Amino acid sequence: MEHNTAPLPKNTLVDEYIIDNVLGSGGFSIVYNAHLASDKKHTVIIKEFMPKKLAMRVNTKEVASLNNQSPESFNKGRKLFFQEARTLAMLKHPNIVDVITFFQENGTAYMVMKDEKGVNMQSYIRKYNGMLSERLLRTVFPQLLSSVQMIHEHDLLHLDIKPSNVHLRQGGRPLLLDFGAVRERMKTRLYDARVVATSGFAPIEQLTERGYMGPWTDIYAIGATMRSCLDGTAPPNSRLRQDNDPLKPAITAYKKKYSSLLLGAIDWAMEPNQRLRPQNCLELMEELAKIPKYTEPQSQSLLDKLHLSKLSNAMPWNKNKS
Repeated sequence: MEHNTAPLPKNTLVDEYIIDNVLGSGGFSIVYNAHLASDKKHTVIIKEFMPKKLAMRVNTKEVASLNNQSPESFNKGRKLFFQEARTLAMLKHPNIVDVITFFQENGTAYMVMKDEKGVNMQSYIRKYNGMLSERLLRTVFPQLLSSVQMIHEHDLLHLDIKPSNVHLRQGGRPLLLDFGAVRERMKTRLYDARVVATSGFAPIEQLTERGYMGPWTDIYAIGATMRSCLDGTAPPNSRLRQDNDPLKPAITAYKKKYSSLLLGAIDWAMEPNQRLRPQNCLELMEELAKIPKYTEPQSQSLLDKLHLSKLSNAMPWNKNKS
């Protein structure tokens, strides 16, 4: 019989918050909309650690390891969840999801985040089938690079930047989500089997046992995220790009639709050889800053108004997240 991993029921009290509804779930967590028990207007997002293959709900609230005799995997996962929450609580930046608090209760762990209305970038790309406007890209990605630069200044790597981990608020203000894959920077992949790697967004050094990861690793993922805003799909797996690269350079594929400086920056960030990429976020930010204002064709300016205005619509938070 399948074990119970049901979400918390509506109106459940967790610490000082009351659950309103489920926003989404993945293999390791459930995300809820909730409000402060003392103030219904004070809404938050709560992420609950619930690894479906390791845990079960023993009643409407309590969570326990599936294997009570050997709960090491569940306990290790809960510890990593806490590390993610602690990292986010430390990294205060206008473009990084704001963790208000985190705690253990009901046999599991929770993080409480500021409620930010907007749209998930992956959903947005899917809705428009790529071809997002140049002004939108030039609005979103310098801000995103600024947040990643701060992460690197704390000697950390995000290692899971992709459209589904970017939340877009009104006016194209991005929030970087999901820090479950964060690692210390400047380290080899050797002996680190826990590294997350999303196909299409992870560069070759992240997929290779002896790969040497650094800021350039996150920069590739940012470039791949930018490229998916044009293509509407994830780029090819970086392993396939080592010989006979099937990915046509952006500067060739989109030369009549976007400025050459923007396309060149995307191609530079996505260089298969890590030594040929920007070595830090500031280099890529400086390259994007060289693009003259208002260089988009008239057809793009119409898309600008559409895309940037649509970002005020509220959509489910991080629906595909684990």
